[in-house]
Amino acid sequence: MKGFISEFTAFAMKGNVIDLAVAVVIGTAFGKIVSSLVTNIITPSIGFIIGGINFSGWAYSVGKVEITYGVFIQSIIDFTIVALVLFLVLKGITSFMKKEEAKPEAEKVVAPPEDVKLLREIRDALQK
Repeated sequence: MKGFISEFTAFAMKGNVIDLAVAVVIGTAFGKIVSSLVTNIITPSIGFIIGGINFSGWAYSVGKVEITYGVFIQSIIDFTIVALVLFLVLKGITSFMKKEEAKPEAEKVVAPPEDVKLLREIRDALQK
């Protein structure tokens, strides 16, 4: 039993597992932000533009059974909006990160090799 516990502890404390756990937590929080953006800002704005059409109430009754196909259509529309917003947010973040990564490279001053330094010293000495 001790061997099992020590193996499990070693597995759980590996960097990949901890990184995955952090990614899941951050991904969940980010998902809530995107869902809130879509639910509270994007969807009402689109609803206002298209005249408040809500597909959720659309249904077809067959006897005592009600087929709520409007909910399915609304889910597809919601998914499309969430995917689009997520794409745009991630594209913006990626673009920002690329700009930030490019800055230090442009600002770096590369020292010339030793032979170039020596040739410059010789040139300067000959000019005197």
